[in-house]
Amino acid sequence: MLCFLTERHLKPGSYDAFREAWDPGDLDPPPEFLRAYHVRSLEDPDHVISFGFFEGDADLAERYRSNEEFRAMRERQLNAINEHVASVGADAIFEVVEEYVPAAH
Repeated sequence: MLCFLTERHLKPGSYDAFREAWDPGDLDPPPEFLRAYHVRSLEDPDHVISFGFFEGDADLAERYRSNEEFRAMRERQLNAINEHVASVGADAIFEVVEEYVPAAH
């Protein structure tokens, strides 16, 4: 499993517009894309980390990333998102190597 993660500092007060721009709308994500989260800093609501889980390996992710249709859709999404972004920190794909679930769950 992979985790796609991006840390962003948004332009002041632009979270709602960012979130609308991020939403893929009617486009269906790849079936391997399980879920995504946006988390905001309690101290700075313009500091947002977005991450999502992908049930596949690096080779499958690269096949999507090299697919012209997928790349065009992602480029449109990023162009819309970037209107609301002041800066980007971490932006990478991570391999999930371990999951911890407390025994009580």
